[in-house]
Amino acid sequence: MLIPVAAGVLLLIGYLMEWAGLELVGTIVLGASLVAGASTFVPGAVRRLLRRKLGVGLLMTIAAVGAVLLGHIGEAAALAFLFSIAEALEDRAMDKARGGLRALLALLPDTAIVSRLGGEVTIPARALRELDILVVRPGDRVATDGIVVSGRSSLDTSMVTGESIPVEVGPGDSVAAGSINGGGALMVEATADGTDNSLTTIVRLVEQAHARKGDRARLADRIAKPLVPAVLIAAGLIALFGVLVGDTETWTERALVVLVAASPCALAIAVPVTVISAIGAASRFGLIIKSGEAFERLGTVQLIAFDKTGTLTRNRPEIADVATIDSVDRDEVLHVAAALEAHSTHPLAAAILAAVPAVERATDVTEYPGDGVTGTFYGQPVRIGNPRWVSAGALADRLGLMEENGMTVVVVERAGTVVGIIGIRDELKPEAADTIAELKRHHIGSAMLTGDNTRTAQVLARQVGISEIRAEQKPADKAAAIREFQKHRHTAMIGDGINDAPALATADVGIAMGAAGSAAAIESADVAFTGTDLRLIPAALVHARRGRRIMTANIALAIGVIVVLFPLALTGVLGLAGVVLVHELAEVVIIANGIRAARRRPALEATAT
Repeated sequence: MLIPVAAGVLLLIGYLMEWAGLELVGTIVLGASLVAGASTFVPGAVRRLLRRKLGVGLLMTIAAVGAVLLGHIGEAAALAFLFSIAEALEDRAMDKARGGLRALLALLPDTAIVSRLGGEVTIPARALRELDILVVRPGDRVATDGIVVSGRSSLDTSMVTGESIPVEVGPGDSVAAGSINGGGALMVEATADGTDNSLTTIVRLVEQAHARKGDRARLADRIAKPLVPAVLIAAGLIALFGVLVGDTETWTERALVVLVAASPCALAIAVPVTVISAIGAASRFGLIIKSGEAFERLGTVQLIAFDKTGTLTRNRPEIADVATIDSVDRDEVLHVAAALEAHSTHPLAAAILAAVPAVERATDVTEYPGDGVTGTFYGQPVRIGNPRWVSAGALADRLGLMEENGMTVVVVERAGTVVGIIGIRDELKPEAADTIAELKRHHIGSAMLTGDNTRTAQVLARQVGISEIRAEQKPADKAAAIREFQKHRHTAMIGDGINDAPALATADVGIAMGAAGSAAAIESADVAFTGTDLRLIPAALVHARRGRRIMTANIALAIGVIVVLFPLALTGVLGLAGVVLVHELAEVVIIANGIRAARRRPALEATAT
């Protein structure tokens, strides 16, 4: 800001000198003001021109040079000052919007305590490697992602996930980088390097989003790109008209004024400031939007399709019932199931593994997303999967009773014979029903897509308030359902598993839920929540809708300024100084309006607190 301020001070002194009758001194000071202000945009304009690119800076450069040639040094200096101050304000706004990312990285400590054979050692956090054992004392920040191997405590994850209630953790629980430990000491095994954890991934994704442009950004670009050469041609024709009518000076001056009046500088910044502000604000509440385009599409969503397991439910499934054939006992069935599920990323696998103290892994394991897992265990082929893939056989009646009680059932098969079925229940999240009701209040529909059986899906859907259900869905079926929804409404899909990836990629907006979601789901999604609080979903949609409104208003204002100023400049109603002042004031208004996307976020704040 120092150079624009210096240009402004010199401009004021120069005008005062001229007013006092010191014309020569005043002209020199105004010239110094012109040089100071022009130094902020002329070099960049020249560099772009050498690369055969036209920009707003070129229009301002031509206007300033033309004003000097016509003897209007004061007006040229005013143009340079106002344009430089607008450029500086834009840079400041962009930096402020990106400040949220720097704040996220600041959540990572500089050092970490690692347990070695010779004792505890303090090392730089960036030097942490996967499988290192971290010592996390009360009040410390967790330096990277990991799994608790000993100790119990509560973690404050509000700055990472937006969830204000501390999370109780113990052996086997995952912890996220940047979380603040409560009153108990923890030993944590790192699952990510210090420079490549969930928090650094968030920052990387948001930085990538800044570089990608949405529909409105492209609209602004499509208007601005041809407008620069069009303005140059129009100015040239106006000056040529002056030559033809014999009033070269008047019409050349008007050509320069038109050059400034029709410049698309305000249009060029109408969207980026808003997008960066909005995405940066969302990232501080656990909402990671991968691109400006995704942010804009998020604001158009009319229907959200929910995966059930791990999204609507707590993702803490527990075994509720086990049925076996006569010759096999309960533990035997669970050991076979655990041997296969040890290789699976499905949330239901955790329930089975939790019930088996010592897991022996199967070999030759293959996972079939949406169906189940096959492998070899003690030399015998084994298989576990849903009842559509593995028939329950003699246990079909027990399977029906389990499903009527809201359980998800998996069938265990050994050497081609069904040996048992396992009923697993994953309770709905307490905020699920309120979230669906809040979506309805904003006229956003809800649907459930699940690989679970129809009876279980219907029981849970009734409890949460969803009427549109697609059950027994394989990954391809979910993607097909999304395409069907898209015929009538802009549709978002939200899920967290491998089997959700095709639907996430197909939807207008794919939303990955929870940092514990599979890599396939996160990579396929356009938006990711680091937390699992469903109330963030309607808050995020409201945030995106408001951002779209701000973008639309900015584009309309930028175009309106050009439409109004052009005839005023052409007819001589406004001179160069007046046009420059109006133009740059419009830029300031647009920047301030765009920053509102970050400053006012009541919905997200209410959810986070």
